[in-house]
Amino acid sequence: MTTLQDQLDEITSNTRRLVQAERLAVGERAVEELFASGIEERILPVGAAAPEFALKDSGGRLVRSADLLALGPLVIKFFRGRWCPYCVTELEAWSDLYGRLRERGGLMVAISPQIERQSDFMVGQHRLPFPVLSDPGCKVAEQFGLVYTVPQYYRDYSRSILVNIPFLNGDESWRLPLPATYVVTPAGRVALAEAHADFRVRPEPEEAVRVAAGICSQ
Repeated sequence: MTTLQDQLDEITSNTRRLVQAERLAVGERAVEELFASGIEERILPVGAAAPEFALKDSGGRLVRSADLLALGPLVIKFFRGRWCPYCVTELEAWSDLYGRLRERGGLMVAISPQIERQSDFMVGQHRLPFPVLSDPGCKVAEQFGLVYTVPQYYRDYSRSILVNIPFLNGDESWRLPLPATYVVTPAGRVALAEAHADFRVRPEPEEAVRVAAGICSQ
């Protein structure tokens, strides 16, 4: 059985084969510096009260976490944007599992700083069945302890490969969230929290589904 991480590792392998070493080094430096910052140790932990939020989905409708939690446990998937192949692959994996999550009583939203129009493109292109929400300026992600500012050298690199993050996100802050997976109980407590400074590493969606199912069976 091919896992999500297997798929992500294939992206990494292909990238290393096709991209020049000096360009690869830019990304490696960014990952190393982000890890060294200790950001992984500062994310909102299991047992904490999850911040409430109200964000617009790809169609401009306001989605409130309190309304979703009234229906069951909530999986919250923070991602960087539709420009990130790792994020797209992860959300496609979640799309395949979403029916199972719903059968077990859970719900899900995916959150990124990209503007609603970008989310709308993403939902249509990848046929995502769950709400994709826009978090302007990463304000909600910041409450989960996930936000960092892209360093100048990586901004230059992003522009060189035509990834215009200010255009995609609708602001000039260059703030992004760590890709992260949370499961929140109907009582608003964090039951699962996982985030990695290395954007190439993601938790398997099945683990979050199991946690959500376990909450529903209590």
